[in-house]
Amino acid sequence: MDNGTLALLIPIIALMIPVIAIWTTHQRRVEEIRASAANDRAAQSAAQTAVLEERVRVLERIVTDRGQALADEIEALRTDTAAPVATKALQ
Repeated sequence: MDNGTLALLIPIIALMIPVIAIWTTHQRRVEEIRASAANDRAAQSAAQTAVLEERVRVLERIVTDRGQALADEIEALRTDTAAPVATKALQ
């Protein structure tokens, strides 16, 4: 490499250093924004999951409670219909 080429490369390299520093800072900020957005999405998903889990609990309770109430009603009907049949048989 001759002196002329070296004299040209030194200022070019010196001018590239701030450009590279700016670019790396920009890339870091872009990644921070992406990470923040991912955290926001994760928080929203967690909140949505909690709401859905609560709704499922309520539905399970409704189905379970209604099932027990239905079973009680059926049992009451059985005893109500069995009593008149037994009474008729005794007469």
